Amino acid sequence: MQNPGPDPGRYKHMAVIETRDIVKRFGEITAVAGVNLEVESGECFGLLGPNGAGKTSLIKMVTAVSPITAGRAWVAGMDVTRKPREIKAHLGVVPQEENFDPDFSVLKNLLVFARYFDIPSTEARRRALENLQLFELAGRQKARIRELSGGMKRRLLIARALINQPRILVLDEPTVGLDPQTKHLVWQKLNSLKEQGTTLLLTTQNMGEAAVLCDRLAIMNEGRIVALGSPKELVAEYGGKQIIEAKLDSVERDLIRAELKKQGFYWQELGDALYIFQPDGPGLSEPLKEHLGVVCQRVPTMEDVFLRLTGRTLQE
Repeated sequence: MQNPGPDPGRYKHMAVIETRDIVKRFGEITAVAGVNLEVESGECFGLLGPNGAGKTSLIKMVTAVSPITAGRAWVAGMDVTRKPREIKAHLGVVPQEENFDPDFSVLKNLLVFARYFDIPSTEARRRALENLQLFELAGRQKARIRELSGGMKRRLLIARALINQPRILVLDEPTVGLDPQTKHLVWQKLNSLKEQGTTLLLTTQNMGEAAVLCDRLAIMNEGRIVALGSPKELVAEYGGKQIIEAKLDSVERDLIRAELKKQGFYWQELGDALYIFQPDGPGLSEPLKEHLGVVCQRVPTMEDVFLRLTGRTLQE
């Protein structure tokens, strides 16, 4: 008998988002290839990956925007394919692209959006003004969308997504294109929402953002999850003790590769640059160091983990 999935009455005590062997195909192209995922209530969960990794396709299936090709998904204990309307009532979605009505003011954009959730007009206005205040936009409530800066529009997208007081906030590249001041303001507000119990699911290519916001991360590549864990766990597992950056002598390239392999090191090449991941234990031998032009030795970061798992060359 088919497993019925999570019990809706118990979802507060289990994964608030769950997928099992979920697949998305576009013709002969497989965008998501059998992903199993669990996002716990109240955590910030990040999806990282290069362009085309399947992050957005996965998000669209989980939020009942795009049909599932195969597999199953539940949100708040409800089957995505069976109760899409009920699920959307639990969600706030912040798209990557702006989609406001340019003919309406900032405030009216929020009030019109509130109608989709049958929020009474007086309550909708209260929430809208409260959210504008939260994201420091109260002074622009009468402005037209075209009068806002890019950073203001990003903040307004999040303010709009909170109008139905969602249990789960889904963000697709929430700080893309923002200046450092606006980015840190958004991070601060998102952390505050998480502290209040909101579950955050975000896609990002900003490694600093992932490290600051996320309790756990899934790194996707070619439609699959290739690593899962907290930022600290992933850096420890895949980054090693330190990263050695060196210049690769084309004449001795094969010799250096053979020696690195013999000594048990993992490395990546990009042109004449060499990135060596040094685990705990003995470092590079002195003879090998003599053949390498070491540029620097440094502590590994989430970016190193990302590049190790997804490659350093463009995948477009």
